[in-house]
Amino acid sequence: MKKIEIITRPDKLDTIKKILARNEYSGMTVSAAMGCGRQKADAKDFEELNLDMNLLPKIHVMTVVWDEDLEEILCELQQKLTTGSVGDGKIFISTIDDVMRIRTGERGYKTL
Repeated sequence: MKKIEIITRPDKLDTIKKILARNEYSGMTVSAAMGCGRQKADAKDFEELNLDMNLLPKIHVMTVVWDEDLEEILCELQQKLTTGSVGDGKIFISTIDDVMRIRTGERGYKTL
């Protein structure tokens, strides 16, 4: 199993949900986030909030997929999420050794 963590523009959430659904994945965790990378947000982006910071609104989506589905999902995410501009975000991939469903105590592949 692989954990995919996507940090990207908030308006891309529906796209991510559609990609995962097409690949028969419905479980995900979504969080609002603030961040910056190379684009170094301009303080004018936050004038209405009266804040002086260099962070932009992002979303953080976490899901777990089967190893055999990873490359297809990554390819589709990259194709659909890119705007060609700085600030499109990052996708982090890590290995999941095990998983447990809290309610039943089930472990392993059957929990997904």
